[in-house]
Amino acid sequence: MAASALSLLCAVAAGVAGSAAGAELTRGPTAAELQAAARREVAERWRTWPAGRIFPATLPYSAEQGGRERASRIGISPRTSCDPVDAEAAKALREAGCRGVLRATYVDALQGVLVTIGVVALRDEPGAARARTAFSDSGKPVPGLRPLAFSGTVADRFTPEVRQAGSVRQAGPYLVLTTSGQVDGRPTSAADEQRPAIFAFATEIAEHVLTDLSTPKVPDCAAEEWRC
Repeated sequence: MAASALSLLCAVAAGVAGSAAGAELTRGPTAAELQAAARREVAERWRTWPAGRIFPATLPYSAEQGGRERASRIGISPRTSCDPVDAEAAKALREAGCRGVLRATYVDALQGVLVTIGVVALRDEPGAARARTAFSDSGKPVPGLRPLAFSGTVADRFTPEVRQAGSVRQAGPYLVLTTSGQVDGRPTSAADEQRPAIFAFATEIAEHVLTDLSTPKVPDCAAEEWRC
């Protein structure tokens, strides 16, 4: 009798455990799990998104004279190494866990100013915050991103000596850097007059890139494109 009772108790316990395991396997994801999945998806966008999605063919900005204009993309670098920055900044990126740097060059609507945008993917958000301190926050181009030139285009003379302005922004595990100069290839020392306003649009188009990259999209388990 005792053996029968013990067998029945074990069967009930096994049934309860099996039911709990089944519930765990079939339950939907929790809010915390969905948010964690969204953060992981954001951190991988620099690798999983097409280059043309990260760097669109055109980017809008506010014109110096008023109204809206669009900067046009000249080209995208195929390289993703962490070294297209000045040496002192490259060391900081490595120490902060740099995973890769993507670059593209744009020209303003008047075809007078060039901007290279660099997306720096870091291991995590604290690393990105640390790496940001290696770059000038005052608009100076050095230490900063190196320009990306393209032979046979208006950007063929876009060398480090041509840099006249720079910027850095950070959100999530990403930094977005810019470096700007004039199409005619004049170095900063040869510029007749310093006009920082003509480079201001660089920060604005960089913000577009950073916002798209760093804004989480929480999975919607009811939508067809998600599998939860």
